Amino acid sequence: MYRVVAENISPERDASAFYGHSMELSSGLSRDTAASTSPTLGQLLKRVGDVQEEATGGDETPVHDQVLVDVGEPRSIPFVLSFNNLTYSVKVRRKIALPAVMRGQRRRSPTEVDSLDGESFSTKTKTLLNDISGEARDGEILAVLGASGSGKSTLIDALANRIVKESLKGIVTLNGEVLESRMQKVISAYVMQDDLLFPMLTVEETLMFAAEFRLPRTLSKSKKKMRVQALIDQLGLRNAAKTVIGDEGHRGVSGGERRRVSIGIDIIHDPIILFLDEPTSGLDSTSAFMVVKVLRRIAQTGSIVIMSIHQPSYRIMGLLDRLIFLSRGHTVYSSSPTNLPLFFSDFGHPIPENEDRTEFALDLIRGLEGSPGGTKSLVEFSKSWQNMKKHTSNAEPVDRQGLSLKEAISASISRGKLVSGATNNNASPSSMVPTFANPFWKEIAVLSKRSITNSRRMPELFGIRLGAVLVTGFILATMFWKLDNSPKGAQERLGFFAFAMSTTYYTCADALPVFLQERYIFMRETAYNAYRRSSYCLSNVLVALPGLIFLSFAFSATTFWAVGLDGGFTGFLFYFLIIFASFWAGSSFVTFLSGVVPHVMLGYTIVVAVLAYFLLLSGFFINRDRIPSYWIWFHYMSLVKYPYEAVLQNEFQDPTKCFVRGVQIFDDTPLGAVSTAVKEKLLENMSNTLGVTITNSTCLTTGSDILQQQAVTDLSKWNCLWVTVAWGFFFRILFYFSLLLGSKNKRR
Repeated sequence: MYRVVAENISPERDASAFYGHSMELSSGLSRDTAASTSPTLGQLLKRVGDVQEEATGGDETPVHDQVLVDVGEPRSIPFVLSFNNLTYSVKVRRKIALPAVMRGQRRRSPTEVDSLDGESFSTKTKTLLNDISGEARDGEILAVLGASGSGKSTLIDALANRIVKESLKGIVTLNGEVLESRMQKVISAYVMQDDLLFPMLTVEETLMFAAEFRLPRTLSKSKKKMRVQALIDQLGLRNAAKTVIGDEGHRGVSGGERRRVSIGIDIIHDPIILFLDEPTSGLDSTSAFMVVKVLRRIAQTGSIVIMSIHQPSYRIMGLLDRLIFLSRGHTVYSSSPTNLPLFFSDFGHPIPENEDRTEFALDLIRGLEGSPGGTKSLVEFSKSWQNMKKHTSNAEPVDRQGLSLKEAISASISRGKLVSGATNNNASPSSMVPTFANPFWKEIAVLSKRSITNSRRMPELFGIRLGAVLVTGFILATMFWKLDNSPKGAQERLGFFAFAMSTTYYTCADALPVFLQERYIFMRETAYNAYRRSSYCLSNVLVALPGLIFLSFAFSATTFWAVGLDGGFTGFLFYFLIIFASFWAGSSFVTFLSGVVPHVMLGYTIVVAVLAYFLLLSGFFINRDRIPSYWIWFHYMSLVKYPYEAVLQNEFQDPTKCFVRGVQIFDDTPLGAVSTAVKEKLLENMSNTLGVTITNSTCLTTGSDILQQQAVTDLSKWNCLWVTVAWGFFFRILFYFSLLLGSKNKRR
């Protein structure tokens, strides 16, 4: 066995030694390991920092090389994940054959049906896992094989605590102790079948952001970078480190490299247990072999690797240590790959010499599944063969050295396992690991930086949105150019405001796909406590605000003076604020909706419909006084109502500004077509009748009168602004709860 000794080298040299299989320092650590307690991860890192300071005189941390010093073989730190009698069933809809119903066959009574294991007339119980047992050890790869629908992914989910405890029967233990959910989230990682990555980040940036999330704040930036560089070399991604991940519209890394990046994200903190759901799916044989080879290296660092795989090649089989074959939720084989020929020979179906063992086994299992008796005979034989093997085996039991789970994790941490911020000085295993590796503010900063970096490399998205706002503003400005203070000018102002306020909401609809595209990345990262959901919500706000401010200013500047709105600079400032508040409320509403709806098209349909209802009941088409009582509640819920009333008050708040004078009272009436002389005569007759002098210069309708006519009397313009802003916060809070309730990664 060797130790790692710090030594200065140039930055170009390989930095992987710092996070190699051992983080012991030759002199200091040998003294500590003789003590009764193991040093904590923080103490180890402090020692490394002390060595660095001595080497550099307190300057920047240098890169370290690996110097191998033979110090004897240390004791091993065994981890054994055992699972016994795992059983999982779900209820599925029962298919009712129409001809049978038409023939009038007798149906069982509800009492008869419900007595069958919780089944009902419309549902039946389907067993996905049936009494599955086995174990996985550190340093080994356990592969779960079987045909599609055999239960491979379900077993991985069961072991990874992705099935609610009430639904899963059986027990899963690590070193004989039941794993608590909080602890398993920190010491394990789960790699999904799909590669869920930000397309415009490079491989190095993707892993660096993962390091920022999963590695503790006590680690310096330079040490995190060194961990990332070591991991890039371990994953064989050095040549692709500066390449973007890519997507359908942007060329990036290959499929095999993308899969290795997905694995790297989840092993950045060097977990004790690694679960993978078909990591070789969709890859060619060479890429698949490279992926499993990487997993082999990870296992050799002291991790338990458990993965499902559909049909491994001959080369991949040589890298696997244990196999479990499943057939419709039953175990049909559980042992090492080398025992396959003996097992099937004893079963009466010897494997031909020139045939691939895995293909033969899977073909035989499929053939039995299609036979009348199914795989029952193979399942029974597997149980008896396992029992016989246990009794006849002369192999010595593995020496676990009596380590409890706490002792094993503590020793693992001391030997360099980067379990997120873990310490080894607490009483219970669950208290050794924090819930989150970083504080609240650090998570917000990293999330914001990642989102900005990804968005900055796709400027066309914001450019299209800005273009839509500018084009809309330009059309409105030229359509409503320099409105006068006539009755028609006042009416046209109402139309402009209604359309402008509704436009701010409709242009927010493009925010809908943002979270829908990030949903599964978010679910994967929060499933293992990479960051808090509240941090994600706040970073989402911080990233969105600068864009909303810019869009608001662009729209306000394009329309305010061109339309000829009133109020001067103070009027423009309030107009800008209410436009910004509208963008804020609309963006928050769409963001909340993206956390609720599963598909983009469904979300767009709902956004368009709801915003149309908001505009209809805003008070523009029908005054509040005329809205039926059974719809008045929707009027007060309308997001368009408050900014619409605010801009009306901002425009018509001057009581001295007149919009109808003298004969203008006859405009927009049948009398509007008569001559001016006739109108003046009519005005004189009205004056005599009312006893009030009304001339051509007499003001008959002021801005206050228009506000009264539009029933804009409930709230002041500033109150309307605050209500609009409050709607934005309300929908952000709803978005948070939608993440809290809707992002559970566990099966029912």
